[in-house]
Amino acid sequence: MTSAQVDKGSEHTSEEGYERGLGSRQVQMIAIGGAIGVGLFLNAGANIAKAGPSLILMYAVAGVIIFFIMRALGELLLYRPVSGSFAEYSREFLGPFFGYFTGWTYWLMWVVTGMAELTAAAIYVHYWFPDVPRWLTALVFLVLLFGVNLISVKVFGELEFWFSMVKVTALIGMIVIGLGVLTFGFSAAGDTAAVSNLWAFDGFFPKGIGSSLMTLQGVMFAYLAVELVGVTAGESENPEKTLPKAINTLPWRIALFYVGALTVILCVVKWTEFAEGVSPFVKAFAVIGIPAAAGIVNFVVLTAALSSCNSGMYSTGRMLRNLAESGEAPAVFKKLSSTKAPALGVAVSVAFMGIGVVLNYIVPEKAFGYVVSVATAAGIWTWLMILISHVLYRRAVDAGRLPASSFPAPGGAKCSYIAIAFLLFVTGLIAYDADSRVCLYVMAGWAAALGVGWVVLKNRNPQIAERREPESEKVG
Repeated sequence: MTSAQVDKGSEHTSEEGYERGLGSRQVQMIAIGGAIGVGLFLNAGANIAKAGPSLILMYAVAGVIIFFIMRALGELLLYRPVSGSFAEYSREFLGPFFGYFTGWTYWLMWVVTGMAELTAAAIYVHYWFPDVPRWLTALVFLVLLFGVNLISVKVFGELEFWFSMVKVTALIGMIVIGLGVLTFGFSAAGDTAAVSNLWAFDGFFPKGIGSSLMTLQGVMFAYLAVELVGVTAGESENPEKTLPKAINTLPWRIALFYVGALTVILCVVKWTEFAEGVSPFVKAFAVIGIPAAAGIVNFVVLTAALSSCNSGMYSTGRMLRNLAESGEAPAVFKKLSSTKAPALGVAVSVAFMGIGVVLNYIVPEKAFGYVVSVATAAGIWTWLMILISHVLYRRAVDAGRLPASSFPAPGGAKCSYIAIAFLLFVTGLIAYDADSRVCLYVMAGWAAALGVGWVVLKNRNPQIAERREPESEKVG
C-alpha cells in the first residue's frame, strides 16, 4: 500500500462523498451489535421449543460458517474498500446484473429486517403497556429512528455505539448471574439449575436431529447484520485497521454472546419452559425470581431491536445510493444531504419499512414470522454473492490478474466452498418447511420484478450491462 493511499483513506471525506465519521470504537461496536439482535433475544425462544438444548450446537455450527463468510468479505474489503461492498464485488466479479440484483436484494433484506425489528420492539413495549396497540408503538419508533439517520453518520455511529454497549453489558451480566445461580444455588431457580438440564429432559436432541436442523433458518436470521461492517467501509476513518480487527473478534463474540449465553440459560431453566413469542432472557430472569431484572432485560432487548432497525435505515440508504451511481436506481438517490447522508434513500426505505406497521395492525401475531423468513432468504443470497465473489477473486489473484489482499482468508477459497454448500443446505430446509416456504415464493416474485427492471434499464441504457473497471483504488 502506498503512502498516498493511506493518506487518502484517512481524509475526512471518502472518495464517494461520505463523511468518514465512524471511529474505531464505533466500527467495533457496530460489528459487535450486528451479531446481537432480535434473532437471539426473541426468536431463540421459539427455536428452543423446537430443538431443545441442541439449539446451542446449531448456533455454534452456523457461527463457524458466518466466520468463513466474514473472512471472505474481509479479504475483499481490504482489496477494495467501498461503501457498496458486496453489491460492488458482485458487479465486478460476476457481472453488472448480479451487482444490480444483490444491491436491491440487500436493500430488501434490510427493509424486511426493519419490519421484524419494529414488530419485536412493539412486542417488548407490550410487556409494560399491554393496552397500547403494537402498530402505534412500531410507528413511533420508525419516525424517531428516521430522524436520527437524517442528522449525520456521527450521530448514527454514536447511537449505535451506546445501543451495542447496552446489549453487550446486559448479556455479560446475564451470563454472570446465571453462572452464579449454577455455582452457588441462590434464587428461586437454585434448586433446579444444573448442567444436567442440557440432557436430562429427553436428551440433547429431544425432538430429533431433524427438528434441530430445521431451526437453522431461524438461527441464520439471528446472524443477519454481521456483514454490516462491510457497508461502513466508505465511512470508516481507517478501514485498513478497523475492519480486520472487527472481523477477527467475531469468533469470541459468537462463542460468548450466542453459544455461552444460551448454554447458561438452558442450564438454569429447563428447555421445556420456553415458548414462541417470549424472550428466553426475560423468561430466565422471571424463573430466577428477579422481576425487576426481567424488566431490565426487556429494556435491553428493546434496545437490540431498535439498534438493528437503526442499522437497517443506515444501510438501505447507502445501498440505494450505490445502485443509483451504477445507473441501477433513479439518479436522484445519488444526492447527499448537507450532513453527507443519503437522505432520500433513507426516506424511501423507511416508507417501505412502514409496511411492517401495517402488518402489525392486520396480523400482529404472524407479522414477525412472515418478515423473518423473507429476510433470511434475502440474507442467504447476499452471503452467497460474497462467497462466490471471493472464490472468483482468489482465482484472479492466483492467476496474477489482481493484487493480493492484505487480509487473506484462512484456507483461501476452500472455506468459502464449505460455506456455499451450507447455505444451499439451509435453503433446502426452507423449501422443505411449509411455514417458511412462502419466502421462496416471495423471492421468486422479487427476482421476476428485478428481471423486468433489468430489461427496462438495458433498453434505456445499453451500457449498463457492460463490465466496467473498478473506479476505486485497490488497497493492499
